[in-house]
Amino acid sequence: MSAAPLIIDMHTHFFPETWPDLAEKFGTPDWPWMKHHGDGTATVMVGDKEFRPIYSACWDVDKRLEEMDQYGIDIQVICSTPVLFATTRPADQAAECAHIFNDAALEMCGRSSGRLLPLAQVPLQDIDTACNVLSQAMKDGHLGVQIGNHVDDKDLDDEGLVTFLQHCAAENAAVLVHPWDMLTGNRMKKYMLPWLVAMAAETQLSILSLILSGAFERIDKSLRICFAHGGGSFAYLLGRVDNAWKERDIVRVDCPNLPSSYVDRFFVDSAVFDHGALDLLIDVMGEERVMFGTDYPFPLGEIKMGELIRTAPKLNEQTKAKLFSQNAESWLATDLREGSAAE
Repeated sequence: MSAAPLIIDMHTHFFPETWPDLAEKFGTPDWPWMKHHGDGTATVMVGDKEFRPIYSACWDVDKRLEEMDQYGIDIQVICSTPVLFATTRPADQAAECAHIFNDAALEMCGRSSGRLLPLAQVPLQDIDTACNVLSQAMKDGHLGVQIGNHVDDKDLDDEGLVTFLQHCAAENAAVLVHPWDMLTGNRMKKYMLPWLVAMAAETQLSILSLILSGAFERIDKSLRICFAHGGGSFAYLLGRVDNAWKERDIVRVDCPNLPSSYVDRFFVDSAVFDHGALDLLIDVMGEERVMFGTDYPFPLGEIKMGELIRTAPKLNEQTKAKLFSQNAESWLATDLREGSAAE
């Protein structure tokens, strides 16, 4: 591995090369499956509809390690992609999916010489089952869990989801909140606008649901939770939120403190793709709350992994070390220089 600072990419995804035919297994249509093209590329399908083109780094550990070496990445945290969550399916079926993909993550990590670390998925539509699946995943070697930012119309301030987050804190599980099932409609038919507009809004909605509802007042401060994609639009509109809290009682009715005072309760990743945006994100969140994350190996991720932070003109080496590794070690509650938790 490279010399200091250790480079930890805490936001990457995987797909197994194969998994059981879920439509056949459960007897219902429109499950995700993989269409391989024989040249190291594939298309993730949902039923008969194309969902996303991917390539072998999603499932081939050697290819992934080769590309990590190319860009000087020491460790990646890997998690599935929300299309695999099965949150709209019966909870027992979603639990089976969780076991399939959680085991696949552990298998990939087991072939990586400690350079890949796993986050689990859970059937979040049933809180008791989700808690049980998380507990088992932590015993099996996962370091935490990736969840979607909502379940149907329930945001993260829903009491059931707050109960799950409390369970994550009790299990010492890191939590990555990833937007999915975005607000769309007829005005976002083209140009990947759901990913460019709605995804950022979904993440801000998730953060504000925890802040303005007072949920962060009820959740133990030991919870280590991170929001993907730089926290979406949160940092850039926080001044507007603070102003609304000061001026309108209906905004602050359940939130006893200024919204910006809660930025020490969560982390965000660095996937903002612009030095000015990164500077503002660090200024708002603090340099202890931003972690290097790329969204690898997807095309909307940071293709030249680590370049944004490495070339940031306003960041000193101490700050870069925090972003590249120290903050991720805090989030994961793991000292990775003493040996990976996956080993």
